[in-house]
Amino acid sequence: MRDYAKAAPKMWHGKTMKALRKHPEGLIVAMYLMTSPSSNMLGLFAQPILYMAYETGLGEEGARKGLQHCIEAGYCSYDEESEFVWVHEMASYQVAPELKATDLRCKGIQKDYESLPENPFLLKFFERYAAAFHLSKARGMEGAYEGPCKPHRSQEQEQEQEQEQEKEQEQDSSSSLRSEEGSAKSPSRSSGRKKSEQSTLTTYLATCREAGVKPLPKDHAIRRWADDAGISEEMLQVAWVAFRERYTEDTQYLAKRYKDWPATFANSVKDRWFSLWFTTDTGEVQWTSTGLQRKVVLDARHAEQQAQQEVADASA
Repeated sequence: MRDYAKAAPKMWHGKTMKALRKHPEGLIVAMYLMTSPSSNMLGLFAQPILYMAYETGLGEEGARKGLQHCIEAGYCSYDEESEFVWVHEMASYQVAPELKATDLRCKGIQKDYESLPENPFLLKFFERYAAAFHLSKARGMEGAYEGPCKPHRSQEQEQEQEQEQEKEQEQDSSSSLRSEEGSAKSPSRSSGRKKSEQSTLTTYLATCREAGVKPLPKDHAIRRWADDAGISEEMLQVAWVAFRERYTEDTQYLAKRYKDWPATFANSVKDRWFSLWFTTDTGEVQWTSTGLQRKVVLDARHAEQQAQQEVADASA
């Protein structure tokens, strides 16, 4: 039993708690799950309904009714057979929304996660918190399996890698300039040359369209790497869409400039920036829930485009 649990006052203004205001039993069950004697900081634990009924004073019927309201509000998931509950955002409240990779709590969370009994929510928990807590080993599909050789990258880590890549490209540009024009050139001319060689993704895509070439060449090394790694062409396409949307639609990344955009995309695939897939213990690469969701959206877009094209052809 935990000595204490955190319940932030601001939670009452959250979307989920607002939805539960209409259902008093739901509010009681929600607070009970957050502070239950059976709970843990992960929010993933065994919680028999009979205990819930007795300790809340709701009785079995009231406890089941309140639990159902919590499930419908998206507060938690519950499995009758294993009697396990997963309070979806509890770990972010009890631990932190996100930890740095050097935080020792990451190892503790991984250890606690690995020690949990089998239940249906192990894989979903991993997918939800792998990036936030730098988890490296997932469970929940044909027993335990190892995640990627590198932990999921947080946004901060991705930005650090991007900065390193920028420095490398600057160094390459400076070296090239010195070899062509000599080391006597002034810094101002060097920086001007470097700036002209780099571009935003929007500019790069426009240049490719004008030249009639693919942004990612068919013979690019990342295609062979992905094939060797078991990453399908469809997965690579979804990864490219996620990559393109980040650097052409997200205001945080719009101004990013690189000399070699295909190489930057290759890094995003190798380091799984978007957490679109995972590798099982048998070496099979499968979609994560995030990847599957993106795939469904992309398939829907393709279907819509195809339908519009058929209408246009029919009316031509």
